[in-house]
Amino acid sequence: MLNRIRRSGRFLAVLAVPVLAAGCNDDNDNITTPPEPGLAQSRVIHLSPDAPAVDVSVNGAVAVEDAAYLDATGFLPVPAGDARFTVTPANQTSPVVIDATVPLGVGAYYTVVATGFLADIEPLVLVDDRSTSGQAKIRFVHTSADAPAVDVALTGGPVLIGAVPFRGASEYISVEGGTYDLEVRVAGTETVALSLPGTMLMGGTNYTIFATGLLADGSLGALPVIDAP
Repeated sequence: MLNRIRRSGRFLAVLAVPVLAAGCNDDNDNITTPPEPGLAQSRVIHLSPDAPAVDVSVNGAVAVEDAAYLDATGFLPVPAGDARFTVTPANQTSPVVIDATVPLGVGAYYTVVATGFLADIEPLVLVDDRSTSGQAKIRFVHTSADAPAVDVALTGGPVLIGAVPFRGASEYISVEGGTYDLEVRVAGTETVALSLPGTMLMGGTNYTIFATGLLADGSLGALPVIDAP
């Protein structure tokens, strides 16, 4: 069963991107031991911009309490098999805004993301790559509900990850460890929607960068998280 986590408790470590790092602390919550037999590992991220703080239950038991927008848990042990995730406003049993059954494999790692506006909120289930090499691995996930498909590129340079739509996730790509100036562009154009200067990527580490917020109100941003080790 998932260990219960409160918003005031421990949350996932993030990348060293100065303009993006607010909202989660770096306490190594992403680092976990391998799952026990019969277990998977799952984390939950709240990226629905107009949804209130929420509680998340797994198989009927509350696992995460009072998670606000942009909050992320660490990886938590979950019984493998068909796991039922339900999401309600914090400290309430109704309405249920998400009710989804997710098949979880033994020993696998998953990220379950609440995406979209509250009126059409949906879970996005991602399988996380925990295998590492000497290089850094990076994946981009688009959760900005009013933004078009985007490319991720080196600032003023070539596209690294192309044409990711809303609720889309790229494959992981491998790059040498180092500091990169990145930008998110409207797909197929040179129009920059978001700049990510000074993005530090360590060799032997896997990352996911989530596009967050909204174009309409100028809150477009990014939430970078560590997938492995």
